[in-house]
Amino acid sequence: MTSTESLQNLRGCSVKVDRKLAHQLVKGIAKVTAKGHTYYYAWRGGPRLRGQPGSPEFIASYKEACEAARTPDAARFRFVIVSYKASGEYKKLADSTKRNWGRWLDRISDYFGDLRVAQFDRPEKIRPVIRRWRNQWADKPRTADYAMQVLSRVLSYAVDPLGKIASNPCEGIKQLYHGDRSEIIWTDSDIAHLKESCAADVAHAVDLAAHTGLRLGDLVRVSWSHVGADAIIMTTGKSRQRREVIIPIYDALRRILNGIPKRSTAILTNSRHRPWTENSFGSAFNRAKIDATMEERDLHFHDLRGTAATRFYIAGLSERVIAEMMGWEEEYVKKNHPSLCRPQRGDEGRYRPAQSGRKGRTMNKTCKTDSKTDDEKPAKYWSGRRESNPRMQLGKLPFYH
Repeated sequence: MTSTESLQNLRGCSVKVDRKLAHQLVKGIAKVTAKGHTYYYAWRGGPRLRGQPGSPEFIASYKEACEAARTPDAARFRFVIVSYKASGEYKKLADSTKRNWGRWLDRISDYFGDLRVAQFDRPEKIRPVIRRWRNQWADKPRTADYAMQVLSRVLSYAVDPLGKIASNPCEGIKQLYHGDRSEIIWTDSDIAHLKESCAADVAHAVDLAAHTGLRLGDLVRVSWSHVGADAIIMTTGKSRQRREVIIPIYDALRRILNGIPKRSTAILTNSRHRPWTENSFGSAFNRAKIDATMEERDLHFHDLRGTAATRFYIAGLSERVIAEMMGWEEEYVKKNHPSLCRPQRGDEGRYRPAQSGRKGRTMNKTCKTDSKTDDEKPAKYWSGRRESNPRMQLGKLPFYH
């Protein structure tokens, strides 16, 4: 009798096999001998198995034990986590988000999974436990806050739609990270310094990010088919493909696109002429910063969005249009307006926001905004709820050619 036939028997086949060999093939089975009798358990501390190793009854009881182990007790918090991962809400998340959240859900399950769900309905008791778990990453405030974001989302799911608890105990726990990067942008000299030593494929991505404001996840997805005569039009990954971003093609952006070789359907490709992934580009970008001796500089790739927003303002776009293009709320643009207003060069070569009172910027005139670019070329951009979407005015906008 071969081991293959024995394994087939373990999978439910009716082939008769040697019991000792079949028992060896089922890993983890616990054997206990007491008062001259031998008993078998699915695992140490697990349920008792029926029949003798290798028999159909034995295999059936083993499968039942494994299936029961995969279905958590509904009274334990692990049940909430499993339910959330199986929910349509979780499945609608972007693939990158599910990858990141999946790791944290496993950590949450390991730490909180055996607690009873009812314990989360007593905020004064469970909050110290939550804080102790979060404080494992106290030296990395952004990581700690990210962990709390995932846990809070699971607890919100326990409130509604599961109805397991009355309120989310994470509410009221303060964040550890209090950084504001809204005024941190890459200047032209920063970008030029990086490009002196980085590979051309990385430089293309940096230039495109600084002229479109696209997030990295969208940047690696943008293809030549998204590029029209007057604008780049694509759906965004952060909105799960439900929101459309429209980026008018102005002179500088057109020059960037014309300088990128067409080696794939994707605009950005690596040295092997294959489209980038977020992770592979992130690694290449970090290496480029190290090669340029910029690893100690507080500049992230995401900060190129602020650079793009500043360039949009210089080109004459209104706050509402900038908000539409960047995927921001208009109130956020107004709140962080100093970092998006017309930049002035300081002695150190950094962009410096204009002084208060909105000096130096062109004010909106009812439904139209007239301004000039740095090259003194006129431009008109429309504001207003419908007109704020650049797509509404693609035929009217006098793009620079």
